[in-house]
Amino acid sequence: MTILAINGSPRKKWNTAQVLKSVLDGAAKAGAETKLVHLYDYDFKGCVSCFECKRIGGKNYGRCAVKDGLTPLLAEAAAADALVIGTPVYFGAETGETRSFIERLLFPYLTYTPGYAAIFPRKIPTAMVYTMNVPEDVMEQRNYGHMTGLAQGFMSRTFGACEVLTVNDTYQFDDYSKYLCTVWDAEAKAKRREEVFPQDLAKAFDLGERLAAGFKE
Repeated sequence: MTILAINGSPRKKWNTAQVLKSVLDGAAKAGAETKLVHLYDYDFKGCVSCFECKRIGGKNYGRCAVKDGLTPLLAEAAAADALVIGTPVYFGAETGETRSFIERLLFPYLTYTPGYAAIFPRKIPTAMVYTMNVPEDVMEQRNYGHMTGLAQGFMSRTFGACEVLTVNDTYQFDDYSKYLCTVWDAEAKAKRREEVFPQDLAKAFDLGERLAAGFKE
C-alpha cells in the first residue's frame, strides 16, 4: 500500500512541500507506505503529441512513448495505490512542470471515444493540492475554481476519484522587507502563517488519512 506525492513546486521545503508532507503523515498514520518526489529534480518535457499511446496494437498503447527523465516516475505513479499532486498557483494555473507532468500522466489513459473513457486498469483515490498567495475571496473573484475543477475532473475520469485541497494566502518570504512586495501586509501574512497555516496542515493530514482509507475499502 503506497501513496505517492508529487511536489510540483521548485521549492522543496516551503508551502506546497509542507502540505504534501502533512498529507503523507496522515497516510502513514493510517498504515500506508509513503513517498514524496520533487518534479524539479527530473529532466523532462510535456506531451509531444506523437499519439503513440493511442495507436491500436502499438507497442506503446496506453502508456507514454517518450523516454526521458520522467519515464520511471510515470511507471511509479501508475503502480501507486493512491496519488496526490501538489502545486503552487502561478498566473492562475499549475506550475509549468506540474502541467507537463499531468499531460504525460493522464493523456495515455484517456481515449478518443464517446465520453472519453479511461483505460487505467484500476480505481485509486487521488488528490490535487493547490497553494496560492491570494486569499479565498480573490480566488473566487478570479474563478480559480474553474482551473482546479478541470484538473479534478480529468483526475477523477482517469483514476476514479479526486479530492481538491486549496491553501490560500500563503507566506512567501522569511523577510518581506528584502523584496519589492508592497501590495502585501507582511504582518498580516505572518499572522496568518502562525494561526491559519497549521489548520491547513491539519486538513492535509486528514486528507492523507482519507486517501489511505480509500484503498483499504
